[in-house]
Amino acid sequence: MQFDFQKDYILENDNVLLRPLEILDIENLLHFSINEPELWQYSLLPASNESELKHYIQVALEKRNLKTDYPFIVFDKKTNSYAGSTRFYDIQLTNKCLQLGFTWYGKDYQGTGLNKNCKYLLLEFAFEKLNIERVEFRADNSNEKSIAAMKSIGCKIEGILRSNGVRPNGERRDSIILSILKTEWKKSVKENLLKRL
Repeated sequence: MQFDFQKDYILENDNVLLRPLEILDIENLLHFSINEPELWQYSLLPASNESELKHYIQVALEKRNLKTDYPFIVFDKKTNSYAGSTRFYDIQLTNKCLQLGFTWYGKDYQGTGLNKNCKYLLLEFAFEKLNIERVEFRADNSNEKSIAAMKSIGCKIEGILRSNGVRPNGERRDSIILSILKTEWKKSVKENLLKRL
């Protein structure tokens, strides 16, 4: 299957639904920016107020138009509410590689299993529908919670990019790189993740 950036892909199971992010989703996500600015502590593109959130969504949609990113909004079926956002980015179809990131959820949705459900759907789509060979993940190397979450779904650490980004406070950051290969997905990651949903 060829990735069609114009198509509205819907990924869902009994617990979560991911649909393409739209500019009007500022209404669904704004309360996170206003009430939970700490969500962007480690982000390279913060959205801790209305203006920043609008810019965050506009950048995501521009990159979709450029065919490098495909952003989703996350809907939690258990609570019948929007929970956050995630995306495929740096999509390299020729190399059969992409990155999965820009992931954030409101604090009430963290630790609920929502992330594992989202990651399962996204990885299944990437490896089994798009025939991607490698999915890469990155995080601020000091973001222990995010790194633990990535390891828990089966990511393997590849290394550290030193001083490769700027935090919202202006400080330089080191980024940790993790990945899952298609062979690993088929061999064990898929089954192990499915058991934990």
